[in-house]
Amino acid sequence: MNVPFLDLGAQHRPLRSEILAAWEEVYDATRFVGSREVKAFESSFAEAHETAHCVAVSSGTDALYLGLLGLGVGPGDEVVVPANTFIATAEAVSHTGATPRFVDCDPVTKNIDVGRAIAALEDPKVKGVIGVHLYGQPCDLDPLHEAADRMDRWVMEDAAQAHLARYKDRSVGSIGRLAGFSFYPGKNLGAPGEGGAILTNDSALAEAMVELRDHGQTKKYHSSRIGFNSRMHEIVGATLNVKLPHLARWTEQRRAVADRYSRLLSDGDGIQLPVDAEWAYSVYHLFVVHVPNRDRVTELMQAAGISVGLHYPVPVHLQQAYASMGHAMGDFPMAEESASSLLSLPMYAELTDEQIVYVAETLLSAVERATDE
Repeated sequence: MNVPFLDLGAQHRPLRSEILAAWEEVYDATRFVGSREVKAFESSFAEAHETAHCVAVSSGTDALYLGLLGLGVGPGDEVVVPANTFIATAEAVSHTGATPRFVDCDPVTKNIDVGRAIAALEDPKVKGVIGVHLYGQPCDLDPLHEAADRMDRWVMEDAAQAHLARYKDRSVGSIGRLAGFSFYPGKNLGAPGEGGAILTNDSALAEAMVELRDHGQTKKYHSSRIGFNSRMHEIVGATLNVKLPHLARWTEQRRAVADRYSRLLSDGDGIQLPVDAEWAYSVYHLFVVHVPNRDRVTELMQAAGISVGLHYPVPVHLQQAYASMGHAMGDFPMAEESASSLLSLPMYAELTDEQIVYVAETLLSAVERATDE
């Protein structure tokens, strides 16, 4: 049996006629950038996340970057980010001219180590912290907020993998000063190409984001600041409008897949399963396990026809792009241990029980075999 890591075709086939009809409307209307479809999506996405404002942009990275600029981050500043994340989190900080201040991850949830993040906020050069909801599980926001408020800092949410996730009784994206989302095709809510959004309850920040994404314009040909061309395309907005009403159902299906995996793998020696924190409603963008002899297990899974992923095999502080910061192996041991042992299993709403069982049984066998070799 072959099991792909992600099957976008299975998601899109039932929606094909509706999506193509939406594209046709955009084509016939000859409005291709940031018009009716994008505005409709902004309204719906903000409502879905219990947030006052949504500003659609061209990518998740732009969402983080423009958000940081709106918060006044620039050269000489530092921003706390987890070492265990995709590089875009740190990259957005670097593009402002500021410096990412890396901290290690929690050994259980793999999200940012809250205690270390709070300690880093004490440095006067640090302006705030980006809490990443990694793999779709919310990080622990309340203690970050309490510390940030006490020190006159801010909290930003990187919710690129966390559409509809909830922290305690609140929607992610509605808790920090602002939040960045991604609609890269493989995300839980994916676009036909790139796309992103900024959520905030701060009207002044929302207004700044609207200007920054569109050449700093307050109205056409009148720019109050240096801005960017970071607008969302209508085709993207139209597609997301078709898909958003299905997201809650897809999310529950993902959670059911995760539960099935967990039950099947619970007795596997050496397999560390994802842990849902007590405050978390996780949306399982990824189902990441930790296994011994990861590289050999990966080979065995792939030989059995199962596509797996590595999220992420090189911690950000050890990326060549950040070599100038002088970090070395051992600086953030939890992130480094995670990078060496993680394995992402196939995860999407349309996985069949037969596929789930095959993946789980193959993983159990592969770990046993790799351990005995």
